Amino acid sequence: MYSQYFGLREKPFELLPNPGFLYPSKVHRKALAYLEYGLRERSGFILLTGEVGSGKTTIIRNLLKRDLRKTVLSKVFNTRVDSRQLIAMINDDFGLEVDGRDKVTMLRELNEFLIDQFAAGNKAVLIIDEAQNLTSELLEEVRMLSNLETDNAKLLQIILVGQPELKQTLSSPSLRQLRQRILVQTHLAPLTEDEVAEYVLYRLERAGNRSAVQWGEGALQEVHATSQGIPRLINILCDYLLLDAFSDERMSIGLENVRSVVDEIDFRQLYFPGPEEDRAVVSADGAGQGGGVSNPERTLSENWNSNGGDKTANGRSREVVHRMMKMLRDMQQRLDALETNTPHVDEGDILEMSERLQKLEQYCEESAMQLGRLSLALPRLEARMSEKVPVLPEKEKVEQRGWFRKMWGA
Repeated sequence: MYSQYFGLREKPFELLPNPGFLYPSKVHRKALAYLEYGLRERSGFILLTGEVGSGKTTIIRNLLKRDLRKTVLSKVFNTRVDSRQLIAMINDDFGLEVDGRDKVTMLRELNEFLIDQFAAGNKAVLIIDEAQNLTSELLEEVRMLSNLETDNAKLLQIILVGQPELKQTLSSPSLRQLRQRILVQTHLAPLTEDEVAEYVLYRLERAGNRSAVQWGEGALQEVHATSQGIPRLINILCDYLLLDAFSDERMSIGLENVRSVVDEIDFRQLYFPGPEEDRAVVSADGAGQGGGVSNPERTLSENWNSNGGDKTANGRSREVVHRMMKMLRDMQQRLDALETNTPHVDEGDILEMSERLQKLEQYCEESAMQLGRLSLALPRLEARMSEKVPVLPEKEKVEQRGWFRKMWGA
């Protein structure tokens, strides 16, 4: 919408975890170095943690884009599964058949596959994202997979990626053996104030124009303070700021502009709710310096821009979001019913429906954000359209007409 206005090839603050936009901050460079070291040294377990939106998924995608010759990968992104489904997803991503096979058969075939890969000189790597959703029992199952080994080497390297809650789960006495096998671990801390400023300019540069907008004194510091240095929240806020500048036909963003937008969209309440609201929030990381979904109905609708803007537009936005969330709740209830009340249903159907639900949640999140942006811009556009055109003296009319003809060749 505003890319052409600012001379950009593409939107600089998308939520998708695009490795091409990965800002090489100190913590992200360190995380990549640790991951590469762990893979090169065939460390058994590697642990990567970080807050929601800190860039974990982007780091993993950046790692996968690098030259990983002689490496075979299995990636698991849906972790709300049972033991058999987890093994099935691992085998399926390694390219093994899973239909009609029980857990014992799949484990035997996985072991044979890993031995074949080792004999061929390949490294087998398993990446489990959203690992904080795994129960202690499933984490123990994952540890058992690391027992697949030869006399002098591990057959499978495992990278666990998750939110800080994963560390709390791993601190359980029942997972002591798993903790002892984690040889490499790193945590993605939020960006510092200086890093946030460079992060914003870096993404603008990657999108085509580092100087697309002039930042006033204190503006980027306010972005850091509001986002708390979390890359995904920086992206969300800066996207709103560019839209706001575009709607006002400005090429600059000052401190007061940042504060105004933060208040208009109720940013702090939306992304940093109080204790009661925090308990209602259900988050899943996917996009950080890229992706992920935060999808409670309260977060998407009731906390929306209630302090300013066009109430009619906001009302329409909330109505659409309510319908979206009702559809999501209905799908979730159907999925729960399949999992709990129909024990003999094919696991593949459940996995497919779960994946469709996740995609729908992401679509609803993005759609809700678009509606929020429109709610923010619509009152100003309507006000501008309703402004009365001043009556110009005859001389100025002639000058205006000459200017138009000169510009457009009329």
